[in-house]
Amino acid sequence: MNYPVYRTLLVSLAVLLSACTPVEELSEKPNIILCMTDDQGWGDVGFHGHPYLKTPNLDAMASKGIQFDWFYSAAPVCSPTRASCLTGRHPFRYGVFSANTGKMLKEELTLAEALKQYGYATGHFGKWHLGTMTVNEKDANRGMPGDSSHYSPPWENGFDVCFSTESKVPTWNPMITPESNALDIGDRIPGEHFGTHYWEGENQKVTRNLTGDDSRIIMDRVIPFIRDAAMEGQPFFAVIWFHSPHLPVLTGGKYSSHYADLSFDQQQFYGCITAMDDQIGRLRAELAFNGLTDNTMIWFCSDNGPEGNNIENRTQGSAGPYSGRKRSLLDGGVRVPAVLEWPAGVSEHRVIDIPCSTSDYFPTILDILGIQPEGQVFPRDGISLMPIIRGDQTERNSPIPFIHRNQRSLVKDRYKLYSSDNGESYSLFDLRSDLAEEHDLSGEYPEMKISMISYLDDWLESTRHSLEGQDY
Repeated sequence: MNYPVYRTLLVSLAVLLSACTPVEELSEKPNIILCMTDDQGWGDVGFHGHPYLKTPNLDAMASKGIQFDWFYSAAPVCSPTRASCLTGRHPFRYGVFSANTGKMLKEELTLAEALKQYGYATGHFGKWHLGTMTVNEKDANRGMPGDSSHYSPPWENGFDVCFSTESKVPTWNPMITPESNALDIGDRIPGEHFGTHYWEGENQKVTRNLTGDDSRIIMDRVIPFIRDAAMEGQPFFAVIWFHSPHLPVLTGGKYSSHYADLSFDQQQFYGCITAMDDQIGRLRAELAFNGLTDNTMIWFCSDNGPEGNNIENRTQGSAGPYSGRKRSLLDGGVRVPAVLEWPAGVSEHRVIDIPCSTSDYFPTILDILGIQPEGQVFPRDGISLMPIIRGDQTERNSPIPFIHRNQRSLVKDRYKLYSSDNGESYSLFDLRSDLAEEHDLSGEYPEMKISMISYLDDWLESTRHSLEGQDY
């Protein structure tokens, strides 16, 4: 029997049946997709007015759904932000302080674990960066033979289906070390294996279909996961964490030709993002083909601001009008592009200009599903965004705290408290009138500043209690 053809016929039959049946009759539970890019700045999308970059599929999502113009990653680097997406808790509470630091602890409840209890199929695809994948061989940044101290792969954190790397890979031919002009190749030798593998499970290293555009390689694994769930009539939770446009950045095929009039480095950087955007389009088309569009929510954001600050090399990313870039708690390091498309829940396009955060994913999704984690009394730093999404709430009314190395900050509605010296001194900015955070208002609003410092100090004390294990 020709199994691929047979399987295609079954999928087609399922699609025809679902097309004849209202989505709400198939399942009341929405499918949930969390898409995230790596080091894509606030300005690195067409819908924020980039002069060159082509992102037609993200632009279409923004024009049909919710465009979040004031959306924060929980941190200015990748691992802590990823942790916040899955737990709704600031990653300092469980030791994920920066990239390649800490891991997802078994005591933490992830979205995947919570949703599995309610019948969801769960899948992780792309960059994990919340623990190592193997204890048997050298892999990526921290995987070492016999070292289990960092081991915490996605399949031990609630994900049934995985196609995951520990950390970065080149964005074209991800298993092969590129030339040094792609940047961030360390002491690797161009042309040899990059040293980071894709894994499907314990001791299950992937060796096939690993050439070409990395975003396409990832989506090649997402599509069968969605089709299988559609055939089973099962709601699904898919986490799709692209490597694009993290260094080493490069592209190939048709994508560089989109930017033929620009520099070689611009062609590689912009082409890499456009290639990722193509896969967003492929994802949306697959949902439509399976009759799943209406009752599927696609959340999209970046994990932090753009890398570097040198337009003469591959660090071409744009923070838009904001100061700071990756690793900075100024807004350019943590304010990122973000979109929600969910036709069944968001019937009209809206632009939301209210502070929101990756820590809000967990409480928002559980609020939508009307579920409460059993036995969980952990302090959570995110809030449900549903009142804001519905238009019932015009202010956040819950501050967003940040800490990274010697920096700390607090966003409270339109105002931001910021310190670059471990809290020895603070500045106060009005983020509505001062996007670049250039004018310190401490002298004009001393009582507000004192109040915000007090709130931040209390929050930091709470994270210390969590880190000591008191939540567990």
